[in-house]
Amino acid sequence: MDSSKINHPPHYTAAPIECIEAIEAALGKEAFIDFCRGQAIKYLWRARLKDTLQENLLKAQWYIHKALLEIKQ
Repeated sequence: MDSSKINHPPHYTAAPIECIEAIEAALGKEAFIDFCRGQAIKYLWRARLKDTLQENLLKAQWYIHKALLEIKQ
């Protein structure tokens, strides 16, 4: 699987900054952590319903990791 599809999808990186960076800046730390948690839940929920199981689990993992990095700061 192409890791850029998980880590840096081209449709979210067309601008000078990635969409996730704009969301983080707009929401602030606590709301951004909650956003990441919600995204992880979404990908776990649909894991067998859309795209592949592996892709959805990797996306959920990506958001959980992003939330953990934010907590550590």
